[in-house]
Amino acid sequence: MAMMPKGQGTGSTAFLKALIFLMFACFAMTTDSVGTVIPQIIAEFGLGMTAAGAFHYATMAGIGIAAIMLGFLADRIGRRWSILIGLALFGVTSALFAAGHAFGFFVALLFLSGLGIGIFKAGALALIGDISHSTREHAATMNLVEGFFGVGAIVGPAIVALSLQSGASWKWVYLIAAGLCLLLVAGTLLAPFPPAARPAGATAAADPRAAIRMLRDPAALFFAAALVLYVGAEAAIYVWAPTYFAGFTGANAWLAAYVVSVFFILRAIGRFFGAWLLARWDWTRVVLLCSTAMALLFWVAIAGGRPVAVFALPATGLFMSVLYPTINSTGISCFARARHGSIAGVLLFFTCIGAVAAPLAMGAAGDLLGNSGSSIVLGGCFATLLAALSLWNWLRQPMARRLAERNSADYPRQGAR
Repeated sequence: MAMMPKGQGTGSTAFLKALIFLMFACFAMTTDSVGTVIPQIIAEFGLGMTAAGAFHYATMAGIGIAAIMLGFLADRIGRRWSILIGLALFGVTSALFAAGHAFGFFVALLFLSGLGIGIFKAGALALIGDISHSTREHAATMNLVEGFFGVGAIVGPAIVALSLQSGASWKWVYLIAAGLCLLLVAGTLLAPFPPAARPAGATAAADPRAAIRMLRDPAALFFAAALVLYVGAEAAIYVWAPTYFAGFTGANAWLAAYVVSVFFILRAIGRFFGAWLLARWDWTRVVLLCSTAMALLFWVAIAGGRPVAVFALPATGLFMSVLYPTINSTGISCFARARHGSIAGVLLFFTCIGAVAAPLAMGAAGDLLGNSGSSIVLGGCFATLLAALSLWNWLRQPMARRLAERNSADYPRQGAR
């Protein structure tokens, strides 16, 4: 039976949480500023939108490959070393932006940085399970973590915008991220990590084949499907909403320019609220309510057109905010602690699939129909499917027994809270 980590005081746990919060804010600065960087890339290299989009797809591909092929490192070599390796790769590739001037070189760096993000993110997600005292606390902590990710998603684009306004290069966002990585590496080296629980056979299971075998597990497939649907709905906002509102001159047209910014701000605020909400309500009810509210806002936006969508679409951020960290953390909690790195990698892999496939499908639909509004309709469809899946999950409670078993096995002193 897995036992609680020993020697973990409140101070050391708080320090580890602070490190994880900063890690997520750091990489969000780069991944979520890509929308403001791409127009500069188009102008600088004379590219079309499809080619310039490689700045997004290269990173997502790197994260996805690392997640499914290297997520096991957190279980094999430990959380500390997997985080250090990932941070070092992400930091070095971010710093190398200062030395490059070719588009292909930048795309290669983004792919390698994605590999680094995938490695240290799987380690950090597994570490959250190690320092949590119940599956419910795990979900609440994940909402806090994603709240700091939301802060980074706001800060990154702001850095790019301020750099361009002052006549500096868009590369500064990557150089600042590299500097933060150096601090994170030092903190990770000094931090007191809890000993990872390693039941018999855990080392043998910590390899890429074990991660792939998880795809046969109904729990893994359920949470993977939920994440793909969530990311598909989210992509309709942060990828395609600016295109949808291009040329809008109706009432409150000034707000259209800030739709994505308002969305990110509300998403960040909502994630901090989500941590409070999950400490009091069952996760199945929270996911059902938030996914239903998100879907309703999509259809209100579609029915009302751009004058209504300018308010309804960014408002989805309040409800989306709770969904990703709750689905992700609960999926991880369904597996033994010794396998948290592997399952975190599997779920991250499917997140990346959604982050690439959904925007491509929406773009293709828009080109085919000659209407950017089709991307919002597809987003509404993804949101509705997620709400339907959440309703089934709330009615049937398919994960309740499994989560109770994991609470008993992995958190024996606290039990289910």
